[in-house]
Amino acid sequence: MPHELKSKEDFEKLLESALEVRVSRQGENAKVKLKTDKGLFTFKTTSDEADLLIKGTKVPVTEF
Repeated sequence: MPHELKSKEDFEKLLESALEVRVSRQGENAKVKLKTDKGLFTFKTTSDEADLLIKGTKVPVTEF
């Protein structure tokens, strides 16, 4: 069962240890999923903010 992150700061901390990033877009909203050693984490945000958050990440990013 995935854990939902509520803050951008928590997302950014977990992004450093992510193994894979998946982005699911629905209109202007986006759900970013992080797969880590500790489990699956999700973060709901706008599509533009999702682009800024995952820009420059070193792990594979998959768009859905």
